[in-house]
This record gives sequence, structure tokens and C-alpha cells, in this order.
Amino acid sequence: MASFSHEPSRTAGARHDWATRDMWASLAITAAWVAVVADALYGPDITSSTPGGTTASCPSAVVVALFAFLTSWVVARYAFHDR
Repeated sequence: MASFSHEPSRTAGARHDWATRDMWASLAITAAWVAVVADALYGPDITSSTPGGTTASCPSAVVVALFAFLTSWVVARYAFHDR
């Protein structure tokens, strides 16, 4: 009578690691863009004035969106690359 040992499947653990990495990366990217939306709604403007009295303003969400874009790019490249 032959007996076979049943070892735990290694692919189940790899699938769990892959799903966890994707989940945390997606959560990080979502949090960055939620911060952009919150800053767009409630954040102040960046104002600049010259000695001649000319003023210019830009929403601070523009700067935050630039950094959110860069963060999204780096996180997606690290987390979603081919394994």
C-alpha cells in the first residue's frame, strides 16, 4: 500500500502575498488622491505679491496633486510590476 504525503500548496501563500501587496498599494494611491480632493475643497490658495501691488494666486491642490501623481507612479511601479 502506497501513501502520499500532502504538503501545503505553495501557490496559496504566494497568491496571498500578491493580493496583500496590491491591496496596500491601491489603498496608498487612493489615500494620496483623497488628500488632493480634501486640499482642493478646504485648502488655501498660494498667493504671491510683488512690490508693485500685483498679486497672483494658485490653488494649493495643484502642488499636492503633483506630489500625489509622483507618489502614485512610484507606488504603482513598485507594487504592480511583473512578478
